[in-house]
Amino acid sequence: MTDFITYENETIPETIDWDLLNKYGGVCKNYDKDEYIFREGQNAHFYHQVVEGKIKMVSETSDGKEFIQGFFVTGQSFGEPPVFEGGEYPASAIAEQSSIIIRLSIPSFIQLLRENFTVHFKITKLLAKRIKNKANTLKEISCYSPEHRIISLLENFKKEKVGVVAGNKVKIDYTRKQIADMTGLRVETVIRVMRTLHDKKILTIEKGKVFY
Repeated sequence: MTDFITYENETIPETIDWDLLNKYGGVCKNYDKDEYIFREGQNAHFYHQVVEGKIKMVSETSDGKEFIQGFFVTGQSFGEPPVFEGGEYPASAIAEQSSIIIRLSIPSFIQLLRENFTVHFKITKLLAKRIKNKANTLKEISCYSPEHRIISLLENFKKEKVGVVAGNKVKIDYTRKQIADMTGLRVETVIRVMRTLHDKKILTIEKGKVFY
């Protein structure tokens, strides 16, 4: 599982500089909305980084249900674990909107890391953060109430926002269904809990939009 935080509408430092990726043979590829970048169970062949757009990482059940593991936007990489250890992707990556992805073959990516220690350290730090987030997410889903899960998700979203002044509310860029898919809850439960949180003045709902 990866981060379930979206950084939409923010300026984010690139995981790896575009010029460096191009130098080692990175190639850009366009994806239409709802198109798969890779599917769960496929073998990994590339390192992926978003040039433009938004990517959703999901686990899919046999009956078509989704569990959203994360959203990734411009400058962010995704799907790294099997790039390092080989084997199959544990989740699928789907374009949430028309997107451009730069792909670098695994042998070239490994060479890039060997020859650029600063980049290697940055990727290592990123993966460590995602492992920590995975542990926290599993704890939230398995141990806490629906209200606690939703508040934790909103707290994490707000924490990652750039330039947020303490005490101010931010607009939550998730739909009710996305919140349900990220917390393991039913959509009906999310709607009910968020109404309760609104009544408690923990969050604000204005014209269907949520502010926290």
